[in-house]
Amino acid sequence: MSDCIFCNVISGTMPSKPVYQDEEVLVIPDINPQAPVHLLVIPKEHVGEFVEAEDGLLAKMTATVKKIIADQHIINYRIVSNGKGAAVIDHLHIHILGNVDKNRTL
Repeated sequence: MSDCIFCNVISGTMPSKPVYQDEEVLVIPDINPQAPVHLLVIPKEHVGEFVEAEDGLLAKMTATVKKIIADQHIINYRIVSNGKGAAVIDHLHIHILGNVDKNRTL
């Protein structure tokens, strides 16, 4: 999908600085961070939103979130996925927001 920003990042059409990637997912820093650590876990296959994703893909994304939190030593984290209509980009992704204060306005 050429009009999808994440598809363009995955294809290399748009530049990115991956923190991690494998054959199924890409992890990149958010370009508009809402926390001291703000990473996006994005499936390489275009999936519009969470409820459209196959269970295997969601399991892979969850395992990747856990791996990144452990590998990057992220603390005080939140995990967020916005649904249809609430997401700025309609391509499934999970936000890892780290080093978040408990009294946040986030």
